[in-house]
Amino acid sequence: MHRLILIRSLPLFFLACLSLTACRSPQMTGKDIVVRVTADGETREVSLAAGSTVLQAYQEAEVAVGNLDRSNPPLYTVLKDGDSVTLIRVEEKFETEQQVIPFERQVVRNESLPEGETRLVQAGINGLQELTYRIVLEDGEEISRSIVKSVVLQEGAAEIVMVGAQASFAPLPIPGRIAYLAGGNAWLIDTATTNRVPIVTTGDLDGRIFFLSPKGDYLVFTRKSAKPPDKEINTVWAVRTSGGKPFSTGIVNVVHYAEWIPGTNSIAYSTVEPRSSAPGWQANNDLHRYSITNGAKAKILDASSGGVYGWWGSVYSFSSNGRLAYARPDGIGLVDIEKKTLKPLVEITPFNTRSDWAWLPSLAWGADGNTLYYTSHAPPPSLLNEEDSPFFDLSALSFSNNANVDMIRNAGMFAYPSSSPLQSSATERRYQIAYLQAIFPEQSETSRYRIVVMDRDGSNRRTIFPPPDAPGLQPQTPVWAPGPIEGQTGDFIAVIYQGNLWLVDSGNSQAYQVTGDGLVTRMDWK
Repeated sequence: MHRLILIRSLPLFFLACLSLTACRSPQMTGKDIVVRVTADGETREVSLAAGSTVLQAYQEAEVAVGNLDRSNPPLYTVLKDGDSVTLIRVEEKFETEQQVIPFERQVVRNESLPEGETRLVQAGINGLQELTYRIVLEDGEEISRSIVKSVVLQEGAAEIVMVGAQASFAPLPIPGRIAYLAGGNAWLIDTATTNRVPIVTTGDLDGRIFFLSPKGDYLVFTRKSAKPPDKEINTVWAVRTSGGKPFSTGIVNVVHYAEWIPGTNSIAYSTVEPRSSAPGWQANNDLHRYSITNGAKAKILDASSGGVYGWWGSVYSFSSNGRLAYARPDGIGLVDIEKKTLKPLVEITPFNTRSDWAWLPSLAWGADGNTLYYTSHAPPPSLLNEEDSPFFDLSALSFSNNANVDMIRNAGMFAYPSSSPLQSSATERRYQIAYLQAIFPEQSETSRYRIVVMDRDGSNRRTIFPPPDAPGLQPQTPVWAPGPIEGQTGDFIAVIYQGNLWLVDSGNSQAYQVTGDGLVTRMDWK
């Protein structure tokens, strides 16, 4: 009986065993595999336990793997019998070499030389730099070479060659002296438009500051700094127009304002702090004084925030009788030099440029020093936000009768008024005002302009240049002649038109082209 039960239970036992076997994971058989290992120019076979990785194959072959070495396949790959692995030795090294930096050649067109004639102004000097290379080798063979460091050991100097470009424009006698900036160099015209000489030929004038002293005996200008722009933007220099080498004032980072102080041998200037972010500076809104003759410096205004959009900066303007006006994006006023404070006079709604620049009201004192002309931001005629208004007027603030008058509607944001010299007669002292009128007042930010001349009270307005059928001017401040030109009917105005210097008779609108190289960017007339 018991034997029968045992016999009947055997099939059930075998079924249970099969079931348990089916539920177990597959196991390694433990059989070795053979793998070929290639490294350091040799190939060998090694035996490994099944399931070994590439790294274990190298270890079995006693091949050390460096941090930069590259394996094919990667080290973590599980191998099969008959696989091959290859180790590529990767090495990096650094080399330095000195390299000559060939000097550049700059060609300056000189209209005082006959066409085709050349003259060497400055001999070129090669620079020298040290380069450090990172070299990557695989199995001893160079596969890449890249520069990781560059150090200038010796600065070079450009070769500057003047090439004659004498134009055939009619000569014109002029009072005083005209200085103009062309191709990074400063030129001087003295007594006649044909008498032109270079006075600064370094080729690095940046045009931010460029003006003559009242007598025309000094030119003050800025040069690009040799340092990175986020460390130093420019430097201020001066040169005697009668001859001599330019000399540094030691002043740096002047972007918006520098001006000769009337009746002195000094200039006033305002500085900024360089920044790597746009627009490239943070304005200090300060004001300083510097003596051209002895180098003495004095502070007129401490640094300040400058009000709305003060990061852009402020500008200033001296009158002939000693008043000092200031303008910033949110208003204009006077500077109390003794108390070193500002006295606001007119509040102006700042213009929202929606960009990394700010609009500044332009200033100009009348020749008698009693009227301040300025551009003002006009309110919009619709429901636009006042800061977005596209309209700008030319206004005047009289200190004789404390009147503030909007003289010219929709002149444009770059009207840049400018006063003629004072003209005294038996009955009155009079002068004229020149300003720029936007051709498209509602788009005056991008519009071209025409020069308009009017009497000091806004009467007798007339457009004198360019002609109606010619393209307009780029924004700039018209510069009046310091006196009458012999044989001409009216006072002359100097302007830059299409890259050239022009003189325009304000009486009959007759215009005379003075230069023809198309490189003029700044000028002044004293």
